[in-house]
Amino acid sequence: MRAILVDKQQRLVWSEVPDPVAKENELLVEVRAAALNRADLMQRAGDYPPPPGWPEWMGLEVAGVVLTAPAQSRFRTGDHVCALLGGGGYAERVAVPANMALPIPAGLSMAEAAALPEAFATSYLNLCLEGGMKAGDLVLIQAGASGLGIAAIQLAKTLGATVVTTVGTEEKARFVRGIGADIVVNRRSGDLGAIMDKHPVNIAMDCVAGVSLGTNLVKMAPGGRWIVIATLGGPKTEIDMGLFFRRGLRLIGSTLRSRSPEMKAQILSGVESLLWDRFSSGQLRPVLHKTLPMHTHAEEAHAILQNDGNIGKVVLTACP
Repeated sequence: MRAILVDKQQRLVWSEVPDPVAKENELLVEVRAAALNRADLMQRAGDYPPPPGWPEWMGLEVAGVVLTAPAQSRFRTGDHVCALLGGGGYAERVAVPANMALPIPAGLSMAEAAALPEAFATSYLNLCLEGGMKAGDLVLIQAGASGLGIAAIQLAKTLGATVVTTVGTEEKARFVRGIGADIVVNRRSGDLGAIMDKHPVNIAMDCVAGVSLGTNLVKMAPGGRWIVIATLGGPKTEIDMGLFFRRGLRLIGSTLRSRSPEMKAQILSGVESLLWDRFSSGQLRPVLHKTLPMHTHAEEAHAILQNDGNIGKVVLTACP
């Protein structure tokens, strides 16, 4: 089969690779769409290798058609599924543990379904499991117009939270207000710290970190949980530990990719129970920025993410 490899000049090359072989508990899936994530850019740069046992090429979430399935699985040949991967989605086929796949909600396209697993599993893991989010909480979501940010805003509003979010342009600010964000901070012209002085948050899901993390962390409401999922703004900060202890705050580092398959399966089960009917009914809908053909336009797709040009998910589509 073919997949997208990274050559020595870090170019994306549509290349021949060995066919995947499904293990006893795995599905073999023909990939119809693969959604992009910032982790893909990190992996391309050599900074984020896949977990052991997964292919070397990128791709953390796909949608496609089941080619083979274990006899004891809920799936059968021909079923349409979306799946969370440790890697390997930028390809014609992929093998994935059956419990890391979900049926595609009724009414969603393959491209829309490919945009669900990583973003909503990450949001559920961090807001619900790590953060213990409940109705009435004030939640900070950094980078609210990204695919992940949009998913997190949708999840938080579905569960009755109030959302503070950050964006980089006025266009993105208008968009996130339209999907329910209550307080929007343009990080180029606004001051998140000043907003947090007036509105101490209970939970933060932070993909930025950087110098401002320490300053804003100690402005949380007592008992607040600040969950760092990436460090796009830099890996270092300073924290006033006196304020940190007196407020009873928690600083949590969290990644989805490094979790065990069993834990990922539990997360996906929770996401399906909580949200799948809402997708089927149209109450929720994944937001796609652009779909592009996998074998010819992967470079363009990566450039959109690299330049922060997207509102929602960028998806690579594959021919059947």
